[in-house]
Amino acid sequence: MSDPHLVFVADATSVHTRRWVSAIAERGFRCSVISRHEGDVPGAEVHALHTPDGRWPWLAALPRVRSLARSLRPDLMHGHYLTSYGFWAGSVGHHPLVLSAWGSDVLVSPRQSRLVRALTGWTLRRADLITADSQDMLEAIAAYRPRAALHQVLWGVDTAKFVAVHKAPSPLRLVSPRNWEPNYRIDLVLHAVAQLRERRPMLPVELHLCGGGPLESALRAQAESLGLQGVVHWHGRVDEDRLAEIVRNAHLAVSVPESDATSVALLEAMAAGLAVVVSDLPANRQWVDGRGGRLVPVGDGAALAQALVELAGDLQVLEAMGRHNRRRVVPEVSRDEQMDRMAALYRELLGQRGR
Repeated sequence: MSDPHLVFVADATSVHTRRWVSAIAERGFRCSVISRHEGDVPGAEVHALHTPDGRWPWLAALPRVRSLARSLRPDLMHGHYLTSYGFWAGSVGHHPLVLSAWGSDVLVSPRQSRLVRALTGWTLRRADLITADSQDMLEAIAAYRPRAALHQVLWGVDTAKFVAVHKAPSPLRLVSPRNWEPNYRIDLVLHAVAQLRERRPMLPVELHLCGGGPLESALRAQAESLGLQGVVHWHGRVDEDRLAEIVRNAHLAVSVPESDATSVALLEAMAAGLAVVVSDLPANRQWVDGRGGRLVPVGDGAALAQALVELAGDLQVLEAMGRHNRRRVVPEVSRDEQMDRMAALYRELLGQRGR
């Protein structure tokens, strides 16, 4: 008997897609990916449609998506990101259909447009199983009254790479593993570090920025104006091995976006035994409490700076928070454990189809 054929409708250039699909291929499934763009997804065959940017090409491409999907003869389809690839997957009409929400596709975009909200509801009601990585996303999805079962499934962390290590007490190393885009408020992080240095002038501090994005020039100019030359280390986008090395050797992770689902970067930092300072968002409250870090109001730079000042003064407190965080997330957030769960859900759906 041949392996079940899963057709993913997803962004082949995304690291999340690559990790998810590759992990599922390793678990005995034949995998194909329908994507707008070419991408290297180990263990899967990628079919790129090369559609232009913009909203309307998503609609114009529907006949091609349907034709390609049917020619692939899937046993199961899985659309990732509700308002784009999920919509494509739902439009094919194949069952079983799995949909995964990523964050803004359910928490932000549907609130900005009645049309997007209507299409999101239409897409969700066509699914046989729906996943999201945070409880607040599942609650937002439930408001559309889909008939499908809802499951929290995480992207997962490589808990063999993101581990706690012994580190030198000085300098105090902060890490911000988020992209340099407006939502992630790296500008607030830079201001807070500048205030930390003003209020604790004798404390050596380093800020390690891992990411990339359109705000790089503006952020570099801001850092220079704040006198943070030699303090900020601009690593850019790095692979998982290098990111794990940077995170492991930090003392404290900072992540203060304006909106977010369960952040892989947050879970990686917690798995590596770091204390954390994060935005007070529902998805973060699910993981972070006062024993592992600080929750600060969204967009509140003064509160962020105060949290850094309070935590920077006591390395033993940071270490205790880090130990708590490691215990809090491991083994639950393990990528292997999460993908084992997902593989079991696929097989359950396929078994129901055969009854």
